[in-house]
Amino acid sequence: MSEHIATQVHGRVMEITIARPEAKNALTLEMYEALSAAFDVASGDRNVRALLVRGADGVFTAGNDLKDFMETPPTGEDSPVFQFLSRLLTFEKPLIAAVDGHAVGIGTTMLFHCDLVYSSDRAKFKLPFVNLALVPEAGSSLILERMVGHQLASELLLLGETFGPERAQRIGFVNEVLPGEDVYAHALSRARQVAKRPPEAVRLTKKLLKGIERDRLEEVMKAESAFFIERLASPELTEAVAAFFEKREPQFD
Repeated sequence: MSEHIATQVHGRVMEITIARPEAKNALTLEMYEALSAAFDVASGDRNVRALLVRGADGVFTAGNDLKDFMETPPTGEDSPVFQFLSRLLTFEKPLIAAVDGHAVGIGTTMLFHCDLVYSSDRAKFKLPFVNLALVPEAGSSLILERMVGHQLASELLLLGETFGPERAQRIGFVNEVLPGEDVYAHALSRARQVAKRPPEAVRLTKKLLKGIERDRLEEVMKAESAFFIERLASPELTEAVAAFFEKREPQFD
């Protein structure tokens, strides 16, 4: 699939590892394509009853690789990043995440689509979309407001500040916080437990939990994607990206 997206199977649990440690597991176009392909394999394999996502070398993912992202920006719903977001929305089997280190941008928003999330005590979450002159994605503008209300969702999305695992647990998208050396083994154990449950009962339960909001969430994700693509051509984004690479404060005057 990709040298940076590794898969293996533990009984009835398929594991995806984001493995680009030299770049803090930042995601490229090729990696998004490989992630979508891995989700498709997990979805189509009857022997796979749960999917576990993790990052290599003590990092979940630093989000998009900005250089790669600006060279090959998304232009429509068929772009790899949006295809991957679609997989997150429609995946029918239990999706579990083991999070360690940085989980930036999509590294946080993909967790909103997971059914179980286990975090290390050294994890760091961040939603820096506005900081980069972009808008939220993966339905996070809807999901966060439903989780925590307008004011706190606004704080997290408008300020884009880093927050820790205890706050993530209070917000509601992390199940448990564990020592860093324990989080992967615990997440895999939980995935194996879920995989032992009756698969059709599990599928229908997930459908009931997610189904009521799915159409609305799909609508919001499409709106987010349209704004996201629009923002890629903005002078604000040009300045934000230049400031990022030049390691300076952006000027939006």
